[in-house]
Amino acid sequence: MKKEFLWWRDGIIYQIYPRSFADSNNDGIGDLGGIISKLDYLQELGIDAIWLSPINPSPDVDFGYDVSDYNDIDPKFGAMKDFEKLIREAKKRGIHIILDLVLNHTSDQHPWFLESKSSIDSPKHDWYIWRDPKPNGDPPNNWQAVFGGPAWEFDPELGKYYYHMFYKEQPDVNWRNPQVRAAMLDVFRFWLKKGVDGFRLDVFNLYFKDEALRDNPPKVGIRAFDQQEHIYDVSQPEMYPLLKEIREIMDGYKETYVVGETFLADAEHTATYVGNDKLHAAFYFEFANNRWHPTRFLNSSLKWDAALSEDAWPNNFLGNHDMARPATRYCFGEDDRRARVAAAMLLMVKGTPYIYYGDEIGMRDIPIRKKSDVLDPIGKRFWPIFKGRDGCRSPMQWDDSPNAGFSLADPWLPVHRNYQQRNVAQQQSDPDSLLNFVKKLISIRRAEPALQHGDFIPLVEEPRFILAFKRVLEYDSVIVILNFSNRNHDFQLPEGAYQSLMDGSSATGTINLKPYQVQLFKLMS
Repeated sequence: MKKEFLWWRDGIIYQIYPRSFADSNNDGIGDLGGIISKLDYLQELGIDAIWLSPINPSPDVDFGYDVSDYNDIDPKFGAMKDFEKLIREAKKRGIHIILDLVLNHTSDQHPWFLESKSSIDSPKHDWYIWRDPKPNGDPPNNWQAVFGGPAWEFDPELGKYYYHMFYKEQPDVNWRNPQVRAAMLDVFRFWLKKGVDGFRLDVFNLYFKDEALRDNPPKVGIRAFDQQEHIYDVSQPEMYPLLKEIREIMDGYKETYVVGETFLADAEHTATYVGNDKLHAAFYFEFANNRWHPTRFLNSSLKWDAALSEDAWPNNFLGNHDMARPATRYCFGEDDRRARVAAAMLLMVKGTPYIYYGDEIGMRDIPIRKKSDVLDPIGKRFWPIFKGRDGCRSPMQWDDSPNAGFSLADPWLPVHRNYQQRNVAQQQSDPDSLLNFVKKLISIRRAEPALQHGDFIPLVEEPRFILAFKRVLEYDSVIVILNFSNRNHDFQLPEGAYQSLMDGSSATGTINLKPYQVQLFKLMS
C-alpha cells in the first residue's frame, strides 16, 4: 500500500560538519550564517533534512563532541538568533533540522563537572562516575578508553578516579542519577521547542555502565581497548526504558525523528534499539565499511533489513565525519565513475540515505603527510598507524577562488589542492558532472515512491560484477542495475518491457552495461 511521504523515512538527510561548510564572517571557521547562505543550494540538490554535527559551546578537545553547555550555541558558529534564523529559513525551503546530541559525556569544562569535582559533598558530585582507587592505588577496574589509555583519570584533590570512555577531558555522566536523567531529557525539550525536528544521539548505547563496574573479560586484539570483550561498559539493559521515555517526548511533537549512533554492536543488537516505542532509526556501520564489491554491499543491506522488526526502517550511509570519504576509499585518482555507482547504490537501496557534505561533488580527503599537520588528537596519539579524522573534514569546495570560496581567511583545515577543478560551481555548469548526476538520481527517487519505501528484491544473489535489485511498491516496479566493474557486462532483464529512467530509452531482454554504468528501468504497463 502506498504511504504518505514521510521526510525522515522517504527523504534524504545531508550531514553538515559546521566548521567546514561555509564561513560567513571570514574567521576561517564555518558557521550558521554560512549554512544559511547555502540553503538554496541544498534545496536545489533535493535533500529533505540537515544533520548538524555539534554546535554547542565546546573547548574543542574533540571538535564539538565535548560539550560545555547543552542549551546554547558556540560563539564561533554564531548566536541563538542565528540558529533560530536557520530554523526559519530551512523550513521555508522544506528542510528539516537534526541536531547532534552528545549526552554520554560532557566537557571537563562543563559547569556540571566543575561542580562535581569541587567536593565529594557537592550536590552534583554523583552526576559523574567517581570511584575510589583500589587498595594499591590502581583504577577501579580494567576498562580502557577507546581513544587510548585507561578509562579512569585520577583526581589528586578528591583522591578519586572518574570514568571517561573517550578523552580524559570528556568525563562520562552518571545516567543512573535521576537528576542527570531529568536534566538530559530537558535538553530534548529545549531544542524541540526551538523548532528542531530531530536528533542524532552520539554513542547512545554507552549511556549506562554495569552498576557493579565489573572487569571486562580479555580477548585477542592489537590495542589495549581491543583486548577486552566490552560487556560491562557498553549496551546495558537500562537503555531500553530510557529510549521509551525519549520516544514519548519526541512523539509529543509532529513528525519528529531520533536516530542513534550505536557503538560496538552488530546488526541484530543494533536493531533492538529501533521500533515504534524506541528510536526511529540507528546507524549500522557494516555497509559503509565495505570494500568495493557488489556482494559485500548486497549482503550488508540484506542483513541490516532482516535484523529490523516490521515497525523499523533501515538507513544507509557511505561517509561521515569519522571515516575516510567514499571517493577516497573507492575511486582511482580523480576518476568519478565509482563515485557515481556508489551514489546510485546509496540512493536506491532500501533505507533512508545519508549524504556527507561534499560527497555529491566527489570530494577527496586532504592528504595528511606528517604528524605536525594533524589537528585531531587521536591522530597525534596513534600516528602513523592512524592519521586521525582531519582528512574527511576539510572545507567544502564551492568554487575556484582562493580557499575554494569557503572563506576569505585561511581555513582551520587546508582545502584540498584539487579544488580549482573539483568544486560546486564547476560541476553545476557541467551537465555530465557528478553533482548533476546525483541531482538526477535524487529527482528520480523523489518521483518514484517505489524507490522511497518499496520492497527490496535482489536480482542476483552473489553478484561478481553487477549489483541488480528491484524496488517494488504495489504495481510499481523499478529495477536498479549497477556495474561495479571497469568492463562491459551483459545483464538479462526480467520478463517485460522497460523504460530507462536515465535516458528514456526502452529495453527488453539482454542489455549491455558499459564500465561503471548505472541504469534504472521502470516496468512499462
